[in-house]
Amino acid sequence: MFESLFLRLFVQAAALLDRTFGWHRLPVPLGIAVLVGLRSNLRKRNLYDTGVVPPTKRPPEAQRYLTIRTADGSFNDLDNPAMGSACTRFGRNVPLEYTRPENKQEIVNGPNPRRVSRDLLTRDAFKPARSLNVLVAAWLQFMIRDWFSHGEGDKSALPWKLELPEGDHWPEDSKQAPNCMEIPRTATDPARSSDDTSPPTYINTQTHWWDGSQVYGSDEDTQDHLRLKQDGKLKVGLDQLSTMRSDSKKHPLDEPGFWVGLAMIGELFQREHNAICDLLHSKYPHWSDDELFQHARLINTALIAKIQMTEWTPTILGHPTLQVAMRSTWWGLAGKNIKKRVGRIVNNEVISGIVGGRTNHFGVPYSITEEFAAIYRMHSLLPDDYTFRSAVNDKELQKLKFADVAQRNTTELMQQISMQDLFYSFGIANSGELTLHNYPRGLQNFLRPDGEFMDLAATDILRSRELGVPRYNQFRKLLHLPPVESFEELTDNWKWVEELKRVYDNDIDQMDLMVGLLAEPKPKLFGFGDTTFRIFLVMTSRRLNSDRFFTADYTPEVYTQIGLDYIDDNTMSTVLLRHFPSLQSSLRGLKSAFAPWRRVGL
Repeated sequence: MFESLFLRLFVQAAALLDRTFGWHRLPVPLGIAVLVGLRSNLRKRNLYDTGVVPPTKRPPEAQRYLTIRTADGSFNDLDNPAMGSACTRFGRNVPLEYTRPENKQEIVNGPNPRRVSRDLLTRDAFKPARSLNVLVAAWLQFMIRDWFSHGEGDKSALPWKLELPEGDHWPEDSKQAPNCMEIPRTATDPARSSDDTSPPTYINTQTHWWDGSQVYGSDEDTQDHLRLKQDGKLKVGLDQLSTMRSDSKKHPLDEPGFWVGLAMIGELFQREHNAICDLLHSKYPHWSDDELFQHARLINTALIAKIQMTEWTPTILGHPTLQVAMRSTWWGLAGKNIKKRVGRIVNNEVISGIVGGRTNHFGVPYSITEEFAAIYRMHSLLPDDYTFRSAVNDKELQKLKFADVAQRNTTELMQQISMQDLFYSFGIANSGELTLHNYPRGLQNFLRPDGEFMDLAATDILRSRELGVPRYNQFRKLLHLPPVESFEELTDNWKWVEELKRVYDNDIDQMDLMVGLLAEPKPKLFGFGDTTFRIFLVMTSRRLNSDRFFTADYTPEVYTQIGLDYIDDNTMSTVLLRHFPSLQSSLRGLKSAFAPWRRVGL
């Protein structure tokens, strides 16, 4: 009872300090304490179950999966085998009564998503994020392909039809009507009964777990195809990249959103899996192909998660408080050295980290949420123009547009330019800033593999409306943040204020979530705003807390000690240098491989 009272008071004090000063303006130790309190409140008030399969008595076959990740994510929770598995529902971070889709008129005309795209998001000039390189964008898409997909849409329903504004039309060679864009409707959960009056729910075709499904697939057939069936290894190359969808038989190059950045990092971690297999085979020569594969998958997956938590995130969120906080999520405030030498000194995630601690679902079955998917619509990170250079002498090799590095063009590009040169070129170039008027033009008029043009920015706007993700001000209120009273309060950019007023008819409450997230001011050294960060704060740690392979089963018995040491001792830089040692001079002295690299000869 005393502990419960203390926690309530602590959470209330954290909220008060945040409202009064802002957590990012406080000294680092106090800022971390406030973030711990805010996260506790979000865990209690912003995790909602959409009706996934309820817990059952542990089935007899659970014993088979004690120490391996299944292809589809089942049996991660042994008492609720379906939890988090592929083709189960997305959860929510806001109360379910606020998740009904907007009506048809609001979805297509509230205002027209194409108008929002063209008037507020179009890149007038590339705005670089000076502290980030293009690998930041490639890595994020690589991770998203592991976390979620709504599938290919409801082919039985009429698509959404967006009329293009006057004077706006597709290129003359387009297959579709020149002044219209059709967007497939998102398929709702087919298991919902016709008389269910609750808000619709949607299916994640990926596994919800942080399990490397973008490398290994989310179903047994895909995984079986990807395996070499020798020494635990994977096949390597473009043709062997996971299709990343359990319901799709397309070639990876024909998957929507595929581009060279995704291919590069996918192949890198295919190679890394095989390097781990070689290490394990040298230590355990008697192991079978399957034993080597399963252990290498565990290790590779955990390494990917660690890179996300301790390198990618601290690079895009460069605030001093976050530098400590994100690494402590993995290691604890006690730090890496203490954890490696003596293990967990207390059973407290703040002091000793989440990894290796107790599994905790916080009273709600684990799932990725629609709101989590919505905040990661960060296509502004992508440049439109790409200059490829030699990693040996910095010589210019090619200059290309985004369309030239996407879909089937990826094959030709990777045949012409070596992997080391591709990584070098991405490492020395800046990604885009997450702000208004910085959306890639190449994605606003993108030629899909089926021959039709699409505006991905307009699609992003429409999807949040369709999926019942609240608009910006309502979203803030439901995350316990004060609503913005006016466009002038939102931003001091007078040009943006006038544009926002015009597009949204001077109604701040109608502003779309993605637009507000791009327009709001950012904390010091942050790549995105504080509203985005609230979902990030609760969900980033939850993906570790709920996964027994990062908590109770993160042990030498499951991973092997050599596997745990490998995860501890490796970084994105060491992975790159293992496979492309000629990048050494460009990476020397960098704290993060996601920060701009040194150019050869400079």
